[in-house]
Amino acid sequence: MDLNYSEHEENFRSEVRGFLAAELDPALAENVRLGKQLSKQDHEGWHAKLNARGWLAPNWPEEHGGAAWDAVRRHIFEEECALAHAPRVVPFGLSMLGPVLQKFGSPEQQAFWLPRILSGEDWWCQGYSEPGAGSDLASLRTTAERDGDRYIVNGQKTWTTLGQHANMIFCLVRTDRSAKQQEGISFLLIDMNSPGVEVRPIVLLDGSAEVNEVWFRDVGVPVENLVGEENKGWTCAKFLLTHERTNIAGVGFSKAGLEAVKRIARHSRSGGRPLSENPHFAARVAQAEIDLMAMATTSLRIVSRAAAGQAPGVESSMLKVQGTIIRQEINDLARRAAGVYAMPFGSEALDGSNSGLPDPVDAGPVAAQYFNNRKLSIFGGSNEIQRQIIAKSLEGPGQ
Repeated sequence: MDLNYSEHEENFRSEVRGFLAAELDPALAENVRLGKQLSKQDHEGWHAKLNARGWLAPNWPEEHGGAAWDAVRRHIFEEECALAHAPRVVPFGLSMLGPVLQKFGSPEQQAFWLPRILSGEDWWCQGYSEPGAGSDLASLRTTAERDGDRYIVNGQKTWTTLGQHANMIFCLVRTDRSAKQQEGISFLLIDMNSPGVEVRPIVLLDGSAEVNEVWFRDVGVPVENLVGEENKGWTCAKFLLTHERTNIAGVGFSKAGLEAVKRIARHSRSGGRPLSENPHFAARVAQAEIDLMAMATTSLRIVSRAAAGQAPGVESSMLKVQGTIIRQEINDLARRAAGVYAMPFGSEALDGSNSGLPDPVDAGPVAAQYFNNRKLSIFGGSNEIQRQIIAKSLEGPGQ
């Protein structure tokens, strides 16, 4: 599945491949390929290499230390990283908070926080969802009450991805309980090492704790850590979510996943022949590839508009829905292609050490990816909610 690229763009692709060949540790890439859990040091090491090359923040403007790439370069870079099994860059500081600070942060906040995101001095996590306030995020109940030159925060956040590694969290908090839901919310930056912050792991099916609960009990937060205006944080929240949902589409990951499906299918047997020759299976793979190509083209258009200063709106919901459908379909195809070798037998299978097919096929990560990625259609705003957003945008005024 290839789009048409110019000679200049293909030269950039060669440059990216050269960088990956030189800088990506083969052992780390193998762990990514096998779906194994990566350590904090694994993520930090790759973060540092990208930052040293100036490629860590491709969507940031140059004045803030970004690469300022156009949409095509970003697409090529993400695609090549996925195909090379590079670790996914943790998105919370770079792809979520960074754009919010550049749009709504004060000059002082930008000067202080943005360099720390690039250097890795701060590891950020996201404090949005709460029990009872997931897709219905505006019903959140975590409060922040003004007390002189600080806010006092009380409440709970949940499904906080990689919160066990983070030293900072950006949170939506309720600063006016009497206002309508969206109008009484503020966007606050909170030090995870503050007294009163507690992180509790949520153990997943594979025994890992990728996500967490975060509790706040009388946590003091300096007023200067408020981003934007008090009670106007919903504007920041919506802006961040459009970027998050666009990134969830995961074109590069889907392309790498589709290549894995084809590889597994060539080694699996169906009726005495390679599964790749089974007409029904081949038709499903072809449809997934067609859908992925269409989404890649749409993603390039939307990212191009974002680079021109137009924040994606309902288009981000479209990408989120279609992107997660395609990734889950690819996961299902991989599971079916691997057959019995995709059956998880305890944590050894789920962490990618269950191998029944010959190298370089290895079906070990299939089960882990299939189960873990069931969440794709839920987080970042469930697909059902995104379809409602899309439908409302089509109703027109007065409907």
